[in-house]
Amino acid sequence: MKETRVVPATDETIEEAARLLREGEAVAFPTETVYGLGANALDAVAVARIFEIKERPLFDPLIVHISGEEMVGEVVREVPDLARTLMARFWPGPLTLVLPKGERVPGIVTAGLPTVGVRMPAHPVARRLIEKAEVPIAAPSANRFGSLSPTRAGHVAGQLGGRVALVLDGGACEVGVESTVVRVEGGQVRVLRPGGVPVEALEEAVGRGAVVVGGPEREGAQEAPGMLPWHYAPSVPVVVLEGGAMPGAEEAREAGLLAFRGAPEEPAFRAVEVLSPRGDLQEAAAGLFEGLHRLEEAGVARIYAEAVPEVGLGRAVMDRLRKAAKRRPS
Repeated sequence: MKETRVVPATDETIEEAARLLREGEAVAFPTETVYGLGANALDAVAVARIFEIKERPLFDPLIVHISGEEMVGEVVREVPDLARTLMARFWPGPLTLVLPKGERVPGIVTAGLPTVGVRMPAHPVARRLIEKAEVPIAAPSANRFGSLSPTRAGHVAGQLGGRVALVLDGGACEVGVESTVVRVEGGQVRVLRPGGVPVEALEEAVGRGAVVVGGPEREGAQEAPGMLPWHYAPSVPVVVLEGGAMPGAEEAREAGLLAFRGAPEEPAFRAVEVLSPRGDLQEAAAGLFEGLHRLEEAGVARIYAEAVPEVGLGRAVMDRLRKAAKRRPS
């Protein structure tokens, strides 16, 4: 097993990572959402390495990251006017657009679908890496498939250590949850996965009537990453507490609590992580995976997670928590 190098993201290390990408290797790097595991999106063999490293099923498509709008044409066949409106409003940033796939994008990237998810990250390290590599980068989250998403370089090393040669350390991710994924077609913006751009912001940009939330569940290839009913799960069971419910004292004793605004006086939990004492949903989203990682590392037998209001980024937080609570089929 090769050693995984975690290095600060400097001009020199970004150049090294770009060289590795051009040579067909996979590297991990920070974005404003979570850390990504990237490979040259136009190289099918390199992309296959991502699936191998993550133990990810081939029916789950990847998002392609670009450094500027001039790169869109390398990935996408056509861009509807509505998609251009969204690009102008939300790029660079945590919004992925599902659009007709260009001919140069291998089928392994899109799980054989005729569409591809593309976004322009806002993180300066991610942007510089793509610019230096001079190719679009296919990159899911840099973790084992279905496990907690990484928001720090140490999370990547903990899950993928020995599997990936290089991790660029750019510090903690600012947004902390994955991008919002939307499909643009027929004058509509369909939200396939809630994320870093709230639905309300989309409605403000294109009109409330043009935004539709959710899509039909489907077997086989998924339209976008993160659409499986189970995902984002720590190694211990997760229970979402809604309506103010709390477990009994005995259940809480060996459990952890992911609290929204503060820990209750009773029952006493083995460990508690508070997402936002002031009830700020942006702060809660940014700390979601970090809090789950810390509870997992505390050795609790189970994690209870308090529900948050399902508005703004709270919709993305609750999406991740509910999927974490649904255990992956054995």
